[in-house]
Amino acid sequence: MNDAALSDAVRGAVAALEAGALVILPTETVYGLAADAADAEAIARIYEAKGRPRFNPLIAHVTDRAMAERVAPLPPLAATLADAFWPGPLTLVVPGGGDAVCDLARAGLDTVALRAPAHPVAQAVIAAFGRPVCAPSANRSGRPSPTNVADAMEETGRFAAVALDGGPCAVGLESTVIGVGGGAARLLRPGGLERSAIEARIGPLAAAADDAHRSPGRLALHYAPDAPVRLEADAPRGGEAWLTFGVRAQGPLAFNLSPGGDLREAAANLFTYLRAADRLNPVAIAVSPIPDRGLGEAINDRLRRAAGFVG
Repeated sequence: MNDAALSDAVRGAVAALEAGALVILPTETVYGLAADAADAEAIARIYEAKGRPRFNPLIAHVTDRAMAERVAPLPPLAATLADAFWPGPLTLVVPGGGDAVCDLARAGLDTVALRAPAHPVAQAVIAAFGRPVCAPSANRSGRPSPTNVADAMEETGRFAAVALDGGPCAVGLESTVIGVGGGAARLLRPGGLERSAIEARIGPLAAAADDAHRSPGRLALHYAPDAPVRLEADAPRGGEAWLTFGVRAQGPLAFNLSPGGDLREAAANLFTYLRAADRLNPVAIAVSPIPDRGLGEAINDRLRRAAGFVG
């Protein structure tokens, strides 16, 4: 997309947001279905389009720490993380909220989820709009997140006034969500930023079983294709599609997340290949073991939710 085309697309997206309409927006993690974070009616349209339970909060997307601070003051640990990793695949859940992010978007909680996406198109739209937008993944609730504009359009395109094509998502997994408050930092959801990178900055992260509800994407059945998902599979059974990692696999039902065993490549391919396998109408989707280190922690979290359990 050249500069002139980008400018026209940004203007169209901003006009739609100002009118209370929805916009399909690319980020480096997944494609989002965006609306004005302060407009409760527009946020209600997101929930309706996604079929999303209204107790599941949304992330408010900002350009940078300065815009985030206009929503809620960042505690010192949150400010440290924002300075280190924004823009990027990190969401910070902090105390506060208010008019900039409506109560419906916060699911009635006394906290707000904030992220600065790294994708240049998302950055341009939010900067031109001048205030936060909520942009949960542009899929129907519980389905795999879209990592290209075609999949986003297939899922929720009929609800969007504008759809922006920013190419395939570079990260391919939703953001890591960290809760910060009361002097502690807690991992609420693993994602596109590795735990080790965060802990290198601020020390060990605490577990967050009691307040995981403050994070988006924590439903037990989430990111799920229509076909059942079978994990830790050594080989496919009859009629199953086969998602492998670093294992040679052949045939029309086989998809290799990363032939070389690269977790970053596997993360970028995960949702695209889950969707591609599901379109073949298999009896199930078998997934070979994924190492639970680095980005593997987030990949396995998504796969466990796709399979219908958290464990």
